[in-house]
Order: sequence, then C-alpha cells, then structure tokens
Amino acid sequence: MPIFRLNDEITFPHTSWADDPSGIFAVGGDLREERLLLAYSMGIFPWYNDDTPILWHVPVERMVLLPDALHVSHSLRKTLRQGRFEIRYDTAFVEVIRACASTPREGQDGTWINEDMIAAYTRLHARGAAHSAEAWRDGRLVGGLYGVALGAAFFGESMFSHEANASKATFVTLVQALGRLGYGLIDCQLYTDHLSRFGARVWPRQRFLQALPAYVNQRLPVAWPSNP
Repeated sequence: MPIFRLNDEITFPHTSWADDPSGIFAVGGDLREERLLLAYSMGIFPWYNDDTPILWHVPVERMVLLPDALHVSHSLRKTLRQGRFEIRYDTAFVEVIRACASTPREGQDGTWINEDMIAAYTRLHARGAAHSAEAWRDGRLVGGLYGVALGAAFFGESMFSHEANASKATFVTLVQALGRLGYGLIDCQLYTDHLSRFGARVWPRQRFLQALPAYVNQRLPVAWPSNP
C-alpha cells in the first residue's frame, strides 16, 4: 500500500498504484497551479490540516453526479421558482472560498481550507480554472460554492450557506447550467447524504479513474456559465 513522497518536480505516480484504504495517495510537494491542475486531471485532490504536510487523495469510493441525474425536491423547486436568490458566477470568488473556510460545520472542528489553500485556488481562479457560484439576496452573499473546471468535468471543493437553502439553490442552478454547457461529470469527492439526495452516486475508484480522461480532455465552446 504505497504512499508516495513528492518532491519539487511537478509529477505524480500513475493512479493505478492507488490502493491505500485511507485514500491517501501521496504526501508533500506544493500547491503550484501546474501541480493542482495535473492532480485534478488525474483524479487526485489535496486535503490536509495545518499540522500535517500536504496530503493528496484518491478515495476508494468517489461521489459523482451526472448532470442528467440531478434530482431536485419539490420544496427546493418551489424556492427556485420564487426567485428568492440571485445566482451569480465568478463575481466573488475570494469571498466564497473564505466563507467556506470560516463557516462552522456540524461534526467538524475547524477547517482544512487554510491560507495556503486560499492563495492557491485564488491563483487558479485568476487563470480561469477555479470558479465560484454564488447566492445573493438583498445585495448580500448568503451562500455559494467553489471548485475546479477542466474540460467537461467540474470538481467541487466546498460550499457554505448563511441562509436556509442558499447553498442548495446555488448547487442546483450550477448543475443545470453546467449540463446545458455540455459538462458531463461533477466530482463531489466524498459521500454525504446531502449529495445523495441530489442524485449523486458512489463510484468505485477504478470506475472513476477510467472514466475521467474522457471528460477532462473535452473542450467545450463555453467553459463556464455567464451572468444574466
């Protein structure tokens, strides 16, 4: 069950070597944009605490949502029809990632989104690879999410909500918009009941890794939803 130690070279071992039950695949390296983009293209993502080196994960099971499989509850459909939230894209990326870092979460003590991660994903955003979707109400940012887009795949990282249904409305609206643009796969990383209710399903590691290249290697005419 090898866990690989990375150096300054921007490379990862082939993910066929991933077999550790913890999902940890490699340790070390850095958060340069080129390394992050390579990692996501291979199905690898960073997840670690301030008191550990960078840990790179390839989970045994992957939570995946195909846009066509999206399920929206009756109550959430009603919320969306009411137009309670204005959904915007890429207008407040830094505010979204900082809100994701600072919003308390049930069952979690602290956050893994540290200052190094915020800086790294902000650089990715400047390059057009990391994006945010946001819920606004009365001129206030009340919910949102961020992640990385490569080809026809979106890799969700984190979301937050300061009002009931704000993050849900953002997520559903984004998935529908991505589906219209031709995105075929949304990586939700790890299982939650919340994501399962939206139609996300668990894929074994090898199924995910084998399917991923066909999505990340696509080139879409429009890479991200635009604002009205």
